[in-house]
Amino acid sequence: MGDKKERKAKKEKPLEDWTIKELRVEALKVPNIQGIHGMNKREIIDFLRAEKGLPPSVSKKNSEGVRVFKDKVKQLRAKLVQERSEGAKRNRLDILRRKVSRMKKRTRQA
Repeated sequence: MGDKKERKAKKEKPLEDWTIKELRVEALKVPNIQGIHGMNKREIIDFLRAEKGLPPSVSKKNSEGVRVFKDKVKQLRAKLVQERSEGAKRNRLDILRRKVSRMKKRTRQA
């Protein structure tokens, strides 16, 4: 009987509070879906909300996602290398290093 209560409690929690395992199990119940195991938690939640007809979730964190920040970090590093080779001043290089550092921190927050 304890198992029944656990299942009921899981269904009442918002999708954002479910574990990735619970989300995958729920998503695999949807017919004709592929690639669930390749999705991250946010993608699975968005997929399940669309399937159930729920409104899209409003994320408290930055909605751009980690991938966007990582792309920006790559661009900033390339710019840093380019300016270093051109002989830029130390303050300019320090500014670029700090920007890279801030972007990396934002990837951990997203």
